[in-house]
Amino acid sequence: MRHRVYGRRLGRNSAQRKSLFRNLIRELYLHERIVTTEAKARAVRGDAERLITKAKRGVSEDGNRVHAQRQVVAYLNDKTVAKKVFDVFAPRYAARNGGYTRMIKLGKRQGDAADMVILELVDRAAS
Repeated sequence: MRHRVYGRRLGRNSAQRKSLFRNLIRELYLHERIVTTEAKARAVRGDAERLITKAKRGVSEDGNRVHAQRQVVAYLNDKTVAKKVFDVFAPRYAARNGGYTRMIKLGKRQGDAADMVILELVDRAAS
């Protein structure tokens, strides 16, 4: 039974799952839109939004910017992406209280019939 067990395992051990989540979030921040399975998107969505909220707090409170920046860099393992989170996303979503991502359903994948979605950041530049 899975009573009171939090999180999605996605058929991976903890190290693989942690790496998968980091890579998906990093790609989401780089391209502002990714195509993935619905299960992976749902698993990653909360962490991606939490990092943007952390960056917003770091930008608004001068004393905590360094601490927040170090936390975001530690999660993403990429300073350039963390810089983009603070310089681009935190100001963009300053007036928004959460809900920085949206999922658009695409239907089933041909090979294994997995539900596919587009996970993207809201208010992004049209491309």
